[in-house]
Amino acid sequence: MFNTLTLWQLADSAFPTGGFAHSSGLEAAWQSGEVASPETLALFVRSALWQAGRGLLPLASAACIDPHRLEELDHACHVFLTNVVSSRASCVQGRALAATCARIWPGESMSALEHRVGTLNGHHAPVFGAALSLLGVPLETMQQLFLYTSLRGMASAAVRLGIVGAYAAQRLQVDCAGELDLVRERCAALRDTDIAQTAPILDLLQAGHDRLYSRLFQS
Repeated sequence: MFNTLTLWQLADSAFPTGGFAHSSGLEAAWQSGEVASPETLALFVRSALWQAGRGLLPLASAACIDPHRLEELDHACHVFLTNVVSSRASCVQGRALAATCARIWPGESMSALEHRVGTLNGHHAPVFGAALSLLGVPLETMQQLFLYTSLRGMASAAVRLGIVGAYAAQRLQVDCAGELDLVRERCAALRDTDIAQTAPILDLLQAGHDRLYSRLFQS
């Protein structure tokens, strides 16, 4: 039976999956001058939320419904993420998530998931869906959490980059709450055959992350 305390733990920024080390392309966008104000930051975050909803959430949803498809969905994610930087970040976070869950909730099913992920690329979206399915998290809740952690990660990165302060970042999350709900509503029924790239400019900006002169984040 699903315990809401599990959800709070998964949503906690202290949950050790390495997400704090990634900016989802925000650092590259900031250094390129594309994100230079709170207004352009909000535009970036909203565009990134829709990209997460259309491109990655369907893979997480499919894995949550049927964790046995993890290998197939991991391959689909690897083919979809042609951007080397985002693909690498996805694999690092997916493997970290599987390892963390296996240690926090030890058991045969989580150990088996960690072993399976170790034989794959280990992309974050399908691993996220499969892990939360094993924890008994309902599909709708999983979808909300997937999008929330994406939003929270970008807001946190914006603070550490000095784009906005802590209060403004929290306000940004409040302002984007309606957008998050809309993304989930529109993308809730999408599955792996529906994935699409909706923010190619953001993808191009993130692809240039490795060429930045100085970097605070890995992606």
